[in-house]
Amino acid sequence: MAYKPSPRPTFSEPTHLRYEAVTRHLWGDPEAGEVADWIYVSSDKIHQLIFGLASGRAFRHSSEFRTIFGADLVYYVLSGVMVIANPQTGEVHRVVPGQAAFFRRDTWHHAFSYGDEPLRVLEFFAPPPSQGTSGAYARTKPLLEQVRYTQDEALGQWPMAREALTRAQTIHVVGDADLLWRLEGDRGEETLVGLLVATEHLTVGKVVLRPGQRTSVHRHGGDESLYVVDGALNVFCPEKEGQQWFELRRQDGFYLARRTNITISPTNR
Repeated sequence: MAYKPSPRPTFSEPTHLRYEAVTRHLWGDPEAGEVADWIYVSSDKIHQLIFGLASGRAFRHSSEFRTIFGADLVYYVLSGVMVIANPQTGEVHRVVPGQAAFFRRDTWHHAFSYGDEPLRVLEFFAPPPSQGTSGAYARTKPLLEQVRYTQDEALGQWPMAREALTRAQTIHVVGDADLLWRLEGDRGEETLVGLLVATEHLTVGKVVLRPGQRTSVHRHGGDESLYVVDGALNVFCPEKEGQQWFELRRQDGFYLARRTNITISPTNR
């Protein structure tokens, strides 16, 4: 099967991205494995999707579908268990719901659905594929012919060699204990935000809202895409023409262009 780019849904105004309506796409071929994608947004600034694998399935790579990109990536596990490996270095990591795997450009990676339930992973990718950082970039890289899933150099010296191996890792697992926590917003309306990743290309954070809490009016300097992990969320865009208030449910997203003013709050049921 010949490689073809994935769809690139883009939006010109604040947009409620309902799970039922987001773009569906099937990535891969029989050799690399086939992955279901639910693409929320893929603009010239931001790329966010969910990918899914049935229990026991995996994606690797093939000549047409090479899993090495010119971007920063975050894979946040929503359900199931993900085992992610760098087949070039042999490092392997187990990632459970609420944790993420983060890696930078030029990192080969394979992923395995290793739990009893289907794997669902929220993916953030920047610079986005529209900048030539995904399949087109991957096809400029030499095909990885030798695959390894072990770091045999640690045998006989584990866990004594932990520090050296950790320094050399290309894939980093990020959980709640690793987040950079911040209180953002005006006095009396502070909102707890935990940063998973903040690079020159990509910022990914987890917003924690208490029942009845509302953020102060705020805006960010770059394009933003929300995703509701749990519960329901109100999004209010006071400067938008037409509909200004949106109710997001679990699995919904919301797209915001840079410098769009919003407030968000949980929906009480």
